[in-house]
Formats: sequence, structure tokens, C-alpha cells
Amino acid sequence: MPIFEYQCLECGEGFETLVFGDQDVCCPKCSAKNVKKLLSTFSHKSNGKISSSKSSSCSSCNATSCKTCGIS
Repeated sequence: MPIFEYQCLECGEGFETLVFGDQDVCCPKCSAKNVKKLLSTFSHKSNGKISSSKSSSCSSCNATSCKTCGIS
């Protein structure tokens, strides 16, 4: 099911909601339709290690894995 993150441009409330098709999204706090879709971050588990798109080991970019830096 498609769950998206939004921020209300009227009251500043951040929220997640299920969205089907071109359904209108309203702020659950103030009911405003003036909302901005946010870029969601994610994480995954692989080989017993947890990796997140929010963190980075490289100071020159935001990648969590990089052939140039040698980070895997």
C-alpha cells in the first residue's frame, strides 16, 4: 500500500497517509489541502547489517555506499 509523507504548508504538521490514485490529501490537524509531499527515507537489512538512507559514512556526498570512497 502506498504510504506517503507530507508536510502541511498552513500549520507545519508533518504526517503520513495512504494515498490511492489521484486522491486529495488533507492535513489531519487543520484539514488544509495545501500540503507538500516529502521525500521519504528508508532503511533495509542485508547480511545482518542495517543500512539507512539517512546516514552516510562519506563526508563528500550523501551516499551510504560508494565505489569512489570504498564504502560498502
